[in-house]
Amino acid sequence: MVTRLTESALYRHLWSCPELDAVFEERARLQAWLDILIALALAQAEHGIIPESSAAAIALGARVDALDLPFVAEETRRSGHSTVGLIRGLMRVLPPSAREHVYYGATVQDLTDTWTSLAMKAVGSFAWRELREIESTLLALAELHRDTPMLGRTHGQPGSPITFGFKAASWADEIRRHMERLRQGAPRWLVGQLAGAVGTLAFFGESGLAVRASFCRRLGLMEPGVSWLVSRDRIAEFVHLLAMLTATLARIGTEVYELQRPEIGELRERSRPDAVGSITMPHKRNPEVAEHLVTLSRLVRAQAGVVLEGMVQEHERDGRGWKAEWAAFPESCLLSGASLSLGADMIRGLEVVAGRMRQNLEASGYSASERLLATLAPRLGKHEAQQLLQELLVGASQRGQSLSEALAADDRLGGQLARLDVSEVLQHSDTGFSGAMADAVVAHARAARSQESDEWP
Repeated sequence: MVTRLTESALYRHLWSCPELDAVFEERARLQAWLDILIALALAQAEHGIIPESSAAAIALGARVDALDLPFVAEETRRSGHSTVGLIRGLMRVLPPSAREHVYYGATVQDLTDTWTSLAMKAVGSFAWRELREIESTLLALAELHRDTPMLGRTHGQPGSPITFGFKAASWADEIRRHMERLRQGAPRWLVGQLAGAVGTLAFFGESGLAVRASFCRRLGLMEPGVSWLVSRDRIAEFVHLLAMLTATLARIGTEVYELQRPEIGELRERSRPDAVGSITMPHKRNPEVAEHLVTLSRLVRAQAGVVLEGMVQEHERDGRGWKAEWAAFPESCLLSGASLSLGADMIRGLEVVAGRMRQNLEASGYSASERLLATLAPRLGKHEAQQLLQELLVGASQRGQSLSEALAADDRLGGQLARLDVSEVLQHSDTGFSGAMADAVVAHARAARSQESDEWP
């Protein structure tokens, strides 16, 4: 039975991605739990807590394919405990001498928190690769369109000229900061959990810290300084980074969504001949991915709020916030995986309509007003020039006049304008330092990429 979109054969491509499905799918998760129990047994045997023969038997038998999963599920329901079913299922496939050494001295949270760290490692690795690809594509766009002029817009209204390379560089720069956060966060997040009942490791006697060190080492995780049963900041930070990077992709998606509108027509998602825009309006070409990036980000941001609430916990263990992570963390990871995968594909196939950008810039009529204000400010004073131009241009807009027509018809600026080459001011698309800033972003990113690994952490 399938009840979630992330598991739907029809729709999961919009809400997840295959690489992360392989992390969070139930059998994969159970096998990861069993691998953690193997590492625990081997670490305990290394320090004489359990016999080496028991650890060897657990390492051999802890395979999800060997378990009777209906029995495990039934025992989980019957006991009302999160992992008793798994423990009993594993004990059934082990020799009697090893059964009492399954899950020896560990708790549910030792298992699930350690798995969460391993899952963060897999998700972070996927995110790193996708972000690097997205950044590479955006850097190429920033270089290619360094000097491609277009209309800058503020509050949804036409503003002054920019270049599309400047816009793409802004996206790339934000992606680079997420990559820096991802790299910097790895030492904080990828930490094992072996704490015992209240976090003191008392069950293992004098060997407690040594067992924990061996346990973490075997799993490729770092060792915590102190047990983190009720310290949920690691997971909260990781999920909030997912929320932030999906929000960046949603920002890009929003821009594509808006600029693909036919009356603007400056960007387009890649056309697919078999795509259906509307079942009732055959002419439509919808920005399907662009708008879906916004949807995915909204859902991830909602899950981030749930995880943040989990940071407020009581005493040395509190299942209320911690167990909410069991739903919120996988969901946020799967949705983020879809966002990264779909976003990378959309950006890779983005169609830039440079001719329409220039047409819209020229048709806006007033895009040179900032340049004109800067020209007049030294002569009239900035605030006086701004007031005069605003009065002039508001009236011109109401009368349907162009900027040049309005200036020619106004007597108040006549003396000043007579000494200026007005046509030069109006015809030149002054994009300021758009190109220089795009160059700076590209140079910084390429230098960083040359020093960093293709893999994370």
